[in-house]
Amino acid sequence: MSMNYRLADMFAQIRNGQQARLDRATVQASKLLGNVLEVLKKEGFIRDYRKTEKDKKPVYEIDLKYHEGERVIKEIVCISKPGRRVYCEISKLPKYYNGLGIAILSTSKGVMSDFDARVANVGGEVLCSVF
Repeated sequence: MSMNYRLADMFAQIRNGQQARLDRATVQASKLLGNVLEVLKKEGFIRDYRKTEKDKKPVYEIDLKYHEGERVIKEIVCISKPGRRVYCEISKLPKYYNGLGIAILSTSKGVMSDFDARVANVGGEVLCSVF
């Protein structure tokens, strides 16, 4: 199976895992996915993740998070896609769900949440929004 966009595949794995009430989701590893998972962990949307090997290929095992039986990630949406990249200046970056949700940006200073990007005063490619 060929994957054109691993980020969208990871989000689909997380969504499907949470709908099925699984404890863990597994995705192929890449540096970008590791950085996005670090932001999701820091912001409290997942419990943890770790890099392991499956069939001699590196994978991330993501521990999904639930609160009182409800999934923590209500919505996770790709904004930038391979056919349409979305870039935004920090002054024009909207707040998602009145600040309850976050956007994950790929900036010149690394992958970070919209709050951290505002503090660092850097814009970049808007990868996704999470609520």
